[in-house]
Order: sequence, then structure tokens, then C-alpha cells
Amino acid sequence: MPAESAQTQSAPTRQAYIALGSNLDNPLFQVRRAMLLLAELEHSHLVKRSSFYRSAPLGKTDQPDFINAVVQMETKLTPHHLLEALLEIERACGRIRTYPNAPRILDLDILLYDGLQFQDERLVLPHPRMHERAFVLQPLLEITSTCMIPGRGSAAECLSACNDQSLERIASS
Repeated sequence: MPAESAQTQSAPTRQAYIALGSNLDNPLFQVRRAMLLLAELEHSHLVKRSSFYRSAPLGKTDQPDFINAVVQMETKLTPHHLLEALLEIERACGRIRTYPNAPRILDLDILLYDGLQFQDERLVLPHPRMHERAFVLQPLLEITSTCMIPGRGSAAECLSACNDQSLERIASS
């Protein structure tokens, strides 16, 4: 067994929350497919998933609406290994990064990782803009109603500051 794999096997299990979003190529299908791929992620277990939500784009607004959701994962992966796994899922689903806020087939972001506050050149935890986005906060609160965002406070209080953002819960079928 490779050293990294043995190390991962003995690592403690951590809680991570992942945001999923898509606004290209049948977005609901893309988010569902990503959930299935996350459920198969090595050294991890998908615990809960939110409903699906339709949201208007923020920033670059001349693009299609997004479908968004959040999942809770238990994982033995480190934050950086989890990030690499998410980027690989995005690539496998056809994500091409063109410019910031561009339309996308799939976007996967680590929102929270075991309450960790961390920043380097590749990763910032908690996600630096999650507290400003209803399309993240509403589905997050659906699966963890007492969620606290390190350095920001209650997710519910953050959501109340986002009441000007368009968000609609949609049927999953």
C-alpha cells in the first residue's frame, strides 16, 4: 500500500461542506451527476444533500441562471487533497476555466472543512464569499440549520443580509 494511502486510511474523519453549481449543458443533470461522483469519492462518504435551487447569476449577469446545491461529506482527505479531487471531478465533467464568473458546466467549492480557518495560494477556508451568497447559504442551512461560519458567525444571520438575491427551490424530479 502506498504511504499516502496508508496515511489517508489512518487519518481522522472530518466534516466538509461542498457547494455545487452549474448553468450550462442541462445544469440540473450536471449537479446530480456531481453528487453521484462525490458519493463515490475515495476516503469519503456523502452524508447529506440539500434540495436544488435556481439562482440568478451574480457578478457577470448576462448568462443563464444557475442550479445550486450543497452536500455534507465525511472525509479522511486533507483540505488540499479534497480540493484536488473536486477539481478532477470538474475536469471529468467538462469544466473549462475561461475567465472569472464565466458560465460553467460545473463548479465545486469547499465551503467549510471541520471549522478550519486557513489560507494559502490555492485554498481559503471557509470559502471567502460564502457568507454573501444566498445560493450557498440557503441549501447549507437546509442540511445544517445551526451552521456557524468561522470568522463570520451564524449562516442564518448571513443569509438574512442576502435577501435581495433571487433564489428558488426547485423540484428534484
